[in-house]
Amino acid sequence: MDSIDKKLNDLFGGKVVRKDLVHRIKKGTNVPTFVLEFLLARYCASDDEAEIQAGMEAVLDTLNDNYVRPNEANKAQSKVATKGKYRFIDKVHVNYVEKDRRHWAALENFDSRKVAIGEKFYRENDRLLQGGLWAEVTIAYNDIEEDNYAFYIEDLRPIQLSRFSFEQYCEGRKSCSREEWINIILRSVGLEPSRLEHRVKMHFIARLLPLVEPNFNFIELGPRGTGKSYFFSEFSPYSTLISGGQATKATLFYNNQRKKIGLVGYWDTVAFDEVGGIKVKDPDTIQIMKDFMANGRFSRGVEVIADASMAFVGNLDLSVEQIVNSDVYDLFQPLPKEFDLAVMDRFACYLPGWEMPKNSSDFLTANYGFITDYLAEAFHYQLKQTNRYEEVSKRIRLGRAVEGRDEKGIKKTVAAFLKILHPGVTASDEEFEEYVAYAVEARRRVKEQMNKRKSDDEFARINLSYVSSSGEEVVVYCPESKEASATQEPIRKNIHGEADEEQLPVDDDVPAPVIKTKENVVKVADQDEIQAETVEPEEQHFTIHYGATGYSYESLISPYLVGAKSVEIEDPYIRLSHQIHNFVRFCEAVIKTPTVKTIRLITSYDEDTDVKEVAERLGEVKQSLLELDIKLDIKVNEHLHDREIRIDNGWVVKIGRGLDFYQKPDSWFGIGTHDLMLRKCLETKIDIFKGTGD
Repeated sequence: MDSIDKKLNDLFGGKVVRKDLVHRIKKGTNVPTFVLEFLLARYCASDDEAEIQAGMEAVLDTLNDNYVRPNEANKAQSKVATKGKYRFIDKVHVNYVEKDRRHWAALENFDSRKVAIGEKFYRENDRLLQGGLWAEVTIAYNDIEEDNYAFYIEDLRPIQLSRFSFEQYCEGRKSCSREEWINIILRSVGLEPSRLEHRVKMHFIARLLPLVEPNFNFIELGPRGTGKSYFFSEFSPYSTLISGGQATKATLFYNNQRKKIGLVGYWDTVAFDEVGGIKVKDPDTIQIMKDFMANGRFSRGVEVIADASMAFVGNLDLSVEQIVNSDVYDLFQPLPKEFDLAVMDRFACYLPGWEMPKNSSDFLTANYGFITDYLAEAFHYQLKQTNRYEEVSKRIRLGRAVEGRDEKGIKKTVAAFLKILHPGVTASDEEFEEYVAYAVEARRRVKEQMNKRKSDDEFARINLSYVSSSGEEVVVYCPESKEASATQEPIRKNIHGEADEEQLPVDDDVPAPVIKTKENVVKVADQDEIQAETVEPEEQHFTIHYGATGYSYESLISPYLVGAKSVEIEDPYIRLSHQIHNFVRFCEAVIKTPTVKTIRLITSYDEDTDVKEVAERLGEVKQSLLELDIKLDIKVNEHLHDREIRIDNGWVVKIGRGLDFYQKPDSWFGIGTHDLMLRKCLETKIDIFKGTGD
């Protein structure tokens, strides 16, 4: 134990853990860090090696006996069934199922989606309802045959501290110097500060800023393997990480069908991993995101206010030197095309991920640090209960080039540094100026890249500065771009996007087509692409022959869904398992059109139909669509014979066989099983035309 270890144990006894113990267990288990430390704090709260060794064995035994591994779900369920009840460590989600009119718990690794749960558990723990929560949970077996569930939750204890004293946390900080506190924070996240330069230490602290400051918009782009997503996936139970996939307004912000707020209402930080892979289905999502990033509120039929910060992390595929010296690329290059300048302008801090060291055991600490959950509680308390923004506003003096969003972003960054490094204490002028300089640089990095993208001088005031305590105005530069003329003085293009003749020869005989947009007029070279976007699809009447391939629901109907809000399908044969699967695939094709909000199914049953089973399966489809904010209406008409798809924009699609025009695969492990474009078809007629009511 060095001097910091001794001080930490004296000041925060029972709230610290040796981080090398975490590393030793972590390598052999896929358990979140705060779960491991929860167990280590219980069994290894000692500096005696014999006690620690015994505690390590107890932790491993607990994980072996109680932690559910994904491939052992059946074994875990069998334990409950044979023993009557059993205690597990697992992540628990709670969902309201409309058709059952009740809540069901789902255990992630226990692999059961229908576990009964008492109201008190999800009332006391809101995060069970959105995103889930790791907990010690006692599962009991239900042997009442009349009930439609096998398991229920008898007891649930979140893996979090039961009590936290911010006053005690601040008192401990007063006994430490600023440098000691930086080292304590870094050791708490598993890093050995003695192996890091001061600037890199500040970068690691900056990764924590979204966890303490509400509505803080943060971005870090850099090479792979630097641990960008760790802080949001493992460090705090109050943050959630979205890994790729679709970012929908129903999931993130508000689900109109369920009348439920999304992730921003339940988490302190919503982080997006591999931000370049985000697929934005609905343009409204970006508009709501802009509103929320600007002021922490948005309107979706109801006014919603939330504190969640948004963090975006991703990888740069080009070297930073190439990018800053390029007239074409900028440091926002990996972002999705939907992230326009208005989104970028809301970033308060761009952390230079290329300056971070690659993950290596050389940087891991073997010393003491806070239990991750304790530090996470301290950060959560400060995000919800403390405000350092006014303190910053009174002390800070910024230069003339600093504009509205620059000022707000810089102040929020400094306020977040104060929360992490100076809880309950005041920073000296020298320390305060260091945070201001860092914040100005982090905001300048954002503004430089916007200035490269914009064709005019809207963001040209990039020489952001602050006034030091001695009264001197200090202009702050980004080290990677200070000498890069392509970034400091980017080439301006006129609003028509015309290039010099030397750069791009122009054939005067073939004028480029013109697309008019809201903001400007842009000349483009690809005339076929423009025509494809503007020409309405034509009516079609054709036959799909037996054995033909190349037809999917999406290829048949998606061109006719432009602008559609509702789709109605009449098909009497949505009864058997494969027919319901076809309907699910049809829905998957339809909802890729972002304007569609309602799907209506009119079908029929015969005397051989298991009505209860069909209703349950269609109910699951309905429930799944509700999660995407899409309503499914189902109507049964016993006299239905026609097969027809009606779209509210006027198009009608008639398929002779309805949705069931695919051959059964020869093998469920053969090509065409999942990709309908490769599945062989039965013979059927297709008629697509405008309805007479249009």
